[in-house]
Order: sequence, then structure tokens, then C-alpha cells
Amino acid sequence: MTTPIDPVVIIGAGPVGVACALLLAQRGIASVILERHREPYALPRAVHLDDEVFRILQAIGIADEFAPKTRPMPGMRLVDGRGRVMTEFTRDTGDGRNGFPPDSMFDQPDLERILLHKAAEVDLIDVRRGCQVTKVSGGARPVVCYRDLAGTTAAVDAVAVIGCDGANSAVREQLGITMRDFRFDERWLVVDVLTPAPLDVWSGVHQICDAHRAATFMPVTGNRYRWEFRVHGDEDLDALRAEDSLRQLLSPWLSPTALAESEIMRHASYTFRARVAHTWRDGRVFLAGDAAHQTPPFVGQGLGSGLRDAFNLTWKLADVLDGVAQDSLLDTYESERKPHATRIIVMALVVGWGLTGGQDRLASIRRALVAAACHIPRITSAVPDASPALRRGPLVRRRGFRSRLNGTLFPQPWLRTPDGARRLDDLLGTGYALITRGPLRDHTAYRPAANGLTHVDVDALTCVPSSNPSPSAVMRSRHTHAVLLRPDRVVMASARTSADVGGLLSAYQRVHRTDLEETPV
Repeated sequence: MTTPIDPVVIIGAGPVGVACALLLAQRGIASVILERHREPYALPRAVHLDDEVFRILQAIGIADEFAPKTRPMPGMRLVDGRGRVMTEFTRDTGDGRNGFPPDSMFDQPDLERILLHKAAEVDLIDVRRGCQVTKVSGGARPVVCYRDLAGTTAAVDAVAVIGCDGANSAVREQLGITMRDFRFDERWLVVDVLTPAPLDVWSGVHQICDAHRAATFMPVTGNRYRWEFRVHGDEDLDALRAEDSLRQLLSPWLSPTALAESEIMRHASYTFRARVAHTWRDGRVFLAGDAAHQTPPFVGQGLGSGLRDAFNLTWKLADVLDGVAQDSLLDTYESERKPHATRIIVMALVVGWGLTGGQDRLASIRRALVAAACHIPRITSAVPDASPALRRGPLVRRRGFRSRLNGTLFPQPWLRTPDGARRLDDLLGTGYALITRGPLRDHTAYRPAANGLTHVDVDALTCVPSSNPSPSAVMRSRHTHAVLLRPDRVVMASARTSADVGGLLSAYQRVHRTDLEETPV
């Protein structure tokens, strides 16, 4: 492996930017992070992540340290304007198919502290704070110019640039990239409170479907709680943030005495938007996180989408910089992540449309439909997961109904090993992996190792008992003998029989030897 002389420049030291740097460092790629703020932002922002995103944190190497600072979330209740529960969407709080609870609550400053502490221990990561980026050139050899706290200007020659600089991205503006606007703009007041003692409330998310004022209430972690209240178009925000107004808004949960004893950590207004950048790449310059997409918070996937960007992009960029894949591999970043992020945004818009009641003449009809749906038996089991499968493309080979695993994350069980219980990904390393049911045939047994692939026979694994089916059972139910996993643990291709395993190995070789033409497996 050859490390590029020039670093990857990452603009923005939020969770997405630092995640990119840590994932690249695992592959021996150096990075410089330019951050305009002198100190990390200490106030709460994101509070939810799902098990797929937790699995990304595992790949970064911080999941075990971060887990004690999270709380499994048991689901969501829909509550009417009088505080009556309309229905409850429950979630299992045990480890799910990805090796973590399906939904977890957390405080973003906790996550950022862990990420930054780990980055500080890595020699390949150079974090420069107080640096305002002034110019970014696109193309094959980008250059980033910036001004530091002393007013000194400098330039960094980069092998690639990743713009993780938020919704008002300077990188996106510099490159002249415009955004598709779904024409959703709603103002919400977000209030974070630290109470002296835990509140006597259900520990899931409460969605208040109230025509007068839609709201969301979430116990976060410890004694930290969040409320989000929709702001009507003609309301005075300063008046709404005043002490008397806050006391009235929080009165269903906090008495005046309890509020007086609590600390209001933050109250801020946000405009929730739904937008996606028209292009995510200009040569070797990429957009990620809020710079590439912004979603309303109704399915809790804002930060998660950004971390998915980081994981999807960095292994591809590392393969290209290592010289084991063609530059065209980088085209699959946008072609995979843009449709995925767009579908999540549309899902958030639909959920928000139904749950928050709306502000137009159809609001009463929506509330009636939601109320009626809540009385349909097993309606909660019909709620889809927030993250859809990746579409067919050069890195996702589909061959009809029986390849339903392709484009999805391969399940990650807990395994019994001589070293104790471990998750599957811990055995797979950072590269591609071949998973089979049973040993390889003699004439193919040497090929995975010869091609740098990790091979695992799931029939030889001992899974820790759980309510989730074993990987072997999942593969058997899909009539699948073997799967080829990408470094992000997405199933790239599958084989029905042992005789077809050679096709998976050939598919892997084509990715690393050609320009990703869509040749059938």
C-alpha cells in the first residue's frame, strides 16, 4: 500500500468530518481537518441513531466506548392534544440484527468528545482549528486555501477534499453546486433541559399530534430531556422563548417548581428543511453530511445519513488512492448515497405530514387518518425501517427476487470465540469479505486469500443465542450459499450454490481491475 504524499483535506470537524478522517486513517491515508470554530460546540444537537449507524461507529473503533453513554429507545407514542396515547410503536431494546439496539438516544457532545479524543491519538490526522476556508478548487488535484486565527493565509495541496461543513457549506458554494429543494420550511423551537432528578415519564419518544401546536418530547440520556415545538408562521420567536412562554409550553411535563430547579441547557429556533445537492462531486472534491443533504428530523436520520456518507465514501476513496481500484469507483458514492438520502428525506416528509398534523386546511383530515390507522391491528409492525436497501449498480448486483440480500447490510450476530463474545465485523477486518455456508471447494479455497479477501464459513460459527435468526438461517431462507460483502458490510453479490462462488470472486476482481462496467455476475 502506498500512502499519498498529499493528504485528504476534510473541511469541518463535526462528527461526519472526524469520522471520515478516522476511517481513512485505518487505511493509512493521512488527512488534514480544517475547522473554523476554535472549540467544539458543547450544546446538544442530534440525539438519535439507529443500529446501522452504531455499526459504523463500531467500524470507526469507538462503539464500545460510546455505548455506555447511550440509552436504548423503546419506541414512539402518538399522543393527542389532551395527552391521551393514540398508539404506541414499540422497539426491542436488545441487540438487533446489526449487533446493537435498533434505536438509541445519545447526546451529541458525548459522541464528538470520543471522536475527537480518538482522532488526537492518530498521527495521520491533523486537526487545525480557527481556520476559515477561503477557496476550494475542484478537479483532479484540488487546492484548499484558508485563513487562520492570526489572519495568515495558507494553502494545502490535497489528493482529495471532503466538504463536511454543514448546511451553509462554503465548499458547496465555492463549487457553484445548487440544491434540489423539496419546498419544506418549518420553524421549530428546540428546548433542552437538565433536571435534578429523572422525570416520571415513559422513556420513548412522544409525538404530540396537536392541531394547536405539534410537538415532540424525548427523554435523551440521564436527566436530559428535549422538547421540539412547531412555530406558527406569524409567531414572535422572542416572545415564545420568554420565561413565561417556556413555562407554559413545558407545563404538561414540568411544574413551575420543577422547571425552576432545572437547567435550560439551550433553547433555539431551527428551520427544518428538505434539500439535496444536485451533484455531490467535482473531480476529487466531495460533499458529505448536511453539505450534501438536509432532512426534517421526523425519522431521526440527519446525523445518521451523514455518517453513512462517511462510511460509503472513505473505503472507496482509500481503494482508489491505494491504486487497487479505478477512479470511476468514486462515481458510485453519489449514485448510491444520493438516492438513499433522498428516500429518507421523502420518508421524513411523509411521516412529518402525518404525525405533526400540518398547518393547512387538510390538517383535520390527516389527524383523522392517523387516528383511524392507530386502530388497525398490527399497524405498528407495518412501519418500515428508516434505511432502504441500496439500488442496483456496479457495486450492488441484483438477479431477480432471490437476491434480496443484495444491497442490504449483512446481519451481524454476537459470536462465541476463544477470546469471548465478539461481533461478526470484528472478525472481518476493513476490506471485502466472502461469507459462505460451508467450506469452499478445493479449486476455489485458495482464491479469497490470494485476492486479499477474508473468508468466513458461517456454519462453523457459534452464535450467541438471541431472538434474531443466525446469518446461516438468513442465507438459507434466501436460497443463498455465499455472499460477497463490501468493506461497509453491504452485500455486493450473492451465489445460490457452491458452484457459483467463483462468480463472486470474479465480480470482486472486476471491481479492482476495470472501470466498473456493469458486467453480469
